[in-house]
Amino acid sequence: MPRDGESFDDFPHGRILTGDCVSAMENLEPGSVDLVFADPPYNLQLPGDLRRPNDSIVDGVTEDWDRFDSFAEYDEFTHAWLSGARRLLSDRGSLWVIGSYHNIFRIGSVLQDLGYWILNDVIWRKTNPMPNFRGRRFTNAHETLIWCAKSKEQKHYTFNYQAMKMLNEDVQMRSDWSLPICTGRERLRQGDQKAHPTQKPESLLYRVLLASTNTTDLVLDPFFGTGTTGVVAKKLGRRYLGIELDPNYVALARERLAQVKPRSIRELQTTPSKRSLPRVPFGNLIERGLLSPGAILYDHSRRLRAKVRADGSLVAGDVTGSIHGVAAALQGAPSCNGWAFWFYDDRGKLCPIDLLRQKVRAEIVPAEAR
Repeated sequence: MPRDGESFDDFPHGRILTGDCVSAMENLEPGSVDLVFADPPYNLQLPGDLRRPNDSIVDGVTEDWDRFDSFAEYDEFTHAWLSGARRLLSDRGSLWVIGSYHNIFRIGSVLQDLGYWILNDVIWRKTNPMPNFRGRRFTNAHETLIWCAKSKEQKHYTFNYQAMKMLNEDVQMRSDWSLPICTGRERLRQGDQKAHPTQKPESLLYRVLLASTNTTDLVLDPFFGTGTTGVVAKKLGRRYLGIELDPNYVALARERLAQVKPRSIRELQTTPSKRSLPRVPFGNLIERGLLSPGAILYDHSRRLRAKVRADGSLVAGDVTGSIHGVAAALQGAPSCNGWAFWFYDDRGKLCPIDLLRQKVRAEIVPAEAR
């Protein structure tokens, strides 16, 4: 059984520290973490056992780590670990924290007091929630995740927009996620009891990590539990650092992580964000001989046309300018994406000029990075 202060090394994939997260974070290097995912205690304030209509006891959260004497004590604890997490985030890092109605609003307030800048709140809609046995309230069918940057001034953070779009059948990913709770073979058990009362499904962490980290990034989970964050990070080629107070949970996490088979970087490729791709000026196509001065470009219907000039500008009648400016002027529009508007004739077939840009990018970006 791991002891307080003991470390489990899963080199080069990750590490687990056994002990209090606030103390452990104080000993870590500032700016060393690319993402923090936190599933802190809910502070459920349960007055007693929760029973079903047949008087059987619901297997809920009754552990000591979820007990606080007051809201003030919980707020102090929240302030301490969020301060530590903020110190560890890199200049491109971000933080996710998940909670229920018992704690997420208090956490949100502390986040803003500390200077974090909220990017999104995401609703995890549970497709198979636990019913409300007393029948005196609505069924608690969701939890809330808050995603934030270190500060309002932080200009850069990882968001793999295109990968999220692909994950959602080429439709922009929304901030309400319908995913099941952790059940079946994924749910860890010790005898007839759940090993951890609030074990999160891997599908939830998969979406969080795919959205806001890249391969080899370091993900910190200060409330590691049975290691779901580490398991998903390892599967996705991210590095993990877990901190967990309960030695029993650490032992279970180590067993799970030992069973994860790492994948190659090539297997983990995703659709890159267009913002991350190298910029290719239209003039590069002329320089490289992919289009010649004097070539004619068309809109998709061949109704509008413009001639390519040697410097990469276009001319259409008395209108001259960039591929974007000429396209906008011919339509009487305030702006236009010329890469999507213009086509060239390839033996009688219209092809978008963006295909030529992609060809140039393929030459710029090394094959192993694509």
